[in-house]
Amino acid sequence: MLRIENHPLASSFAALGDPTRLAIIDRLMSNGPQSAGALQDVAEISAPAISRHLKVLREAGLIRQEIDAQRRIYSVSPDAIRAIGRWTMTRKEFWEGSLDRLSALLDAKEED
Repeated sequence: MLRIENHPLASSFAALGDPTRLAIIDRLMSNGPQSAGALQDVAEISAPAISRHLKVLREAGLIRQEIDAQRRIYSVSPDAIRAIGRWTMTRKEFWEGSLDRLSALLDAKEED
């Protein structure tokens, strides 16, 4: 049996569970690579707090960091996002079936 903490996506989902980190990923996906300073307005938090969030995202493999002179430029890791997308799509059929069954059950109860 696969233990949750050993699942390859566990650290990705744990990192994305924080609203600030999710907002950082969303910004990077929408606007492309950015410096830590440019990402600071994602949330009303300090520069050190943004740095800590970026570190968590880097360690989870969700973003990459490149050094450009004195600036650190962050971008989304396409492989990590693809892995999340593949995992999500494999569960899509299950959830759609579950929601269809729930809808049928609720419709049946309304008819009673």
